[in-house]
Amino acid sequence: MIITGLDIALQRINQIEHNFSNITKEEMPKKTEVNFDTLLNERLNNHTSFVKNTQYASSKSPVSKINAGKYEDIIAKMSEKYNVDANLIKGVIKAESGFNPKAQSPVGARGLMQLMPATAKGLGVTDIFDPVQNIEGGTKYLRRMLDKFDGDTKLALAAYNAGPGAVDKYNGVPPYKETQQYVKRILGGL
Repeated sequence: MIITGLDIALQRINQIEHNFSNITKEEMPKKTEVNFDTLLNERLNNHTSFVKNTQYASSKSPVSKINAGKYEDIIAKMSEKYNVDANLIKGVIKAESGFNPKAQSPVGARGLMQLMPATAKGLGVTDIFDPVQNIEGGTKYLRRMLDKFDGDTKLALAAYNAGPGAVDKYNGVPPYKETQQYVKRILGGL
């Protein structure tokens, strides 16, 4: 059986429809304007993320250990450029991709710091799988979240994972199991 681009697109549409099938009017924000990105992030964070390239699913995998040192210079450069702790950047990369530059999630996040294509584009990333561009884009975004939440690393990480709208909505780390574990895992490694 040959799978065409149309088949892949239809499969993706079915995935998205399934993810939104349980949304009710009560779950919708009370605001008159609904931000699709925030709603999508909130719904997706209620599910465990699975990555298409499962080589990095465990940060203890050989891929993680081999690649971690490979990006030290890039991380150091971006740490200095954006004034973000290098260990924080490493923690995000480890949690997001296990240092696999080709990582791709089912929802489309890509690369070392798992940037969504639209977010990456807004950050000036033209090649999402390029380690330099991906780490720079991810670090730039992390800096924006640190600025938005007055340097609060915990909230910045929650926003990186669940979106800043979710952090605003819950006035703190959202009650999503995945996000709470994500924040704890990264902060525990610092």
